[in-house]
Amino acid sequence: MLAGMIPTFLACTLYLATALLIWRRPHAILERTLPPLALALHGAALSVFVFGAGTITLGFTEALSLFTWQSSLLLWALCFREPLRILGTAIYPLTALAAIVAVIWPSPSSDIVIDSWKVQLHIILSLFSAGLLTLAAVQSILLAIQDRLLHRHQLTQLSRALPPVQTMERLLFQLIGIGFVLLSLTLLSGIWFIHDWMAQHLAHKTILSITAWLIFGILLWGRVRHGWRGRVAIRWALAGYAMLILAYFGSKLILEEMLGRHWT
Repeated sequence: MLAGMIPTFLACTLYLATALLIWRRPHAILERTLPPLALALHGAALSVFVFGAGTITLGFTEALSLFTWQSSLLLWALCFREPLRILGTAIYPLTALAAIVAVIWPSPSSDIVIDSWKVQLHIILSLFSAGLLTLAAVQSILLAIQDRLLHRHQLTQLSRALPPVQTMERLLFQLIGIGFVLLSLTLLSGIWFIHDWMAQHLAHKTILSITAWLIFGILLWGRVRHGWRGRVAIRWALAGYAMLILAYFGSKLILEEMLGRHWT
């Protein structure tokens, strides 16, 4: 346990330091070097708590920690290409919080066997699709704040730090588009190893995931067909993400924390 706690607390310090730098004292070099150090330490802690020989031991808080870890990883990587650094003020503190919670309050867990390449592929696709759509959700929230500030003619530190609205919307739909493709592949890959929907407690998870997929699909169609943007796009994006979060964590929280059952 101690072997995982020390790197977790060090990683959280680096995550928070990076978020503070982005918000208060921008420093390009530190913003690019601190996150990989934090991710490495956080990943080392996750390997202690989560990964075993051929299995993943994953309770609710551990899943949340892993989920936010890969969101931070994607954000750090995408910042080399796109102006997404401002998302770090939300993603990095959230990752730090999730990492601390997983260490302090470990949850009932279930072992997921990963000896099949099909299961491995499904898990990887699932994580990356959720990670990209998490970034899209944060982007939607920032775009909503930016829209409100512009309508009120308020110039704040946040509005000055954000890219132009057109750039924010372009990045939002890029994230949603790639996330939608990966979510589609996630749903298709899940069919390979589903044997008994009710026994594996997957019916509700699958229904919610498909609902999220439909919402994101309609949003992308509306963008291409009708030019949806602004508040309409924000509402659809956040609605799709809400369904996705319920699919990933809602059933897990109810089954493990409230009903005391294992979720597989």
